[in-house]
Amino acid sequence: MPHRSIRAIIEQREIVTAPGSTTVSEAARLMRQKQVGAVMVVEEGRLVGVFTERDALFRVVAEGRDAQATRLADVMTRNPQTIHPDKPFPDALHLMYEGGFRHVPVVEDGRPIGIISARDALGPELEDFIYELLRREQAQDILA
Repeated sequence: MPHRSIRAIIEQREIVTAPGSTTVSEAARLMRQKQVGAVMVVEEGRLVGVFTERDALFRVVAEGRDAQATRLADVMTRNPQTIHPDKPFPDALHLMYEGGFRHVPVVEDGRPIGIISARDALGPELEDFIYELLRREQAQDILA
């Protein structure tokens, strides 16, 4: 089963970032506009955190914080795990599984260049997996 590199997945995507001073409501509007589930929080060109839909739900809504006054720096996931763009996509899936999260920032030479998410698994790898399952099932039927 061929594996796409992370670079191949993110190369045509716009990088969605915000500074830590951005309010949660501003970030939520940005996420809706860009149709993404996470924003990389960047200061002076360096990744300092990631703010996700789950962060908004668990750290803002569930705690009764004011989304118009709360800053990303106060509720983001600090120092998130990252991955290099030349790694194969299954490496990112493994990180997500082991860490219990759905987004992994992609960093090269210390600079954020994109983000990969569990939703990206709905690409060719899933098709290959389903094809392999069907092939095995057919082989079992023939041998039976």
